[in-house]
Amino acid sequence: MKWRFISVGKPSLQYAKGGVEEYLKRLRRYVSVEHVSVKNGSREEEQIRLLAASEGCYRMVFDERGELLTTRGLAEVVTDLEMDGAIKSIALIIGGAEGHGDAIRQAADRIISFGRLTLQHELALVAAAEQVYRIYTLKRGEPYHR
Repeated sequence: MKWRFISVGKPSLQYAKGGVEEYLKRLRRYVSVEHVSVKNGSREEEQIRLLAASEGCYRMVFDERGELLTTRGLAEVVTDLEMDGAIKSIALIIGGAEGHGDAIRQAADRIISFGRLTLQHELALVAAAEQVYRIYTLKRGEPYHR
């Protein structure tokens, strides 16, 4: 499985930049992964860029209106996607400061929420990378997930 983390803008906060780099580095031990950042703009411009960057991928969108899952529940989703021979890559999409518009939500294959709170988009990217890393350690029975 290939993972493409797509976000609006590059992380500028040092803790976010460091966190994304660290978790993507750890995740590369298990799967192919890349981070793609698209240029900031209006919500509509960002949607167009996010959709273009995720073309051909299974689109997993993080949005506060999405489905609430546990880590184990998300691990089951990922396992099912890996077993589906038609799905080769997952685009995990994090919106910008304005959030996602209807076009992204309609194009999403799955919408997931960290909860009903709104997270700053750089922090959401770090949390998403950490959760995907946690999923792979969980699936392999490694102690990190405890």
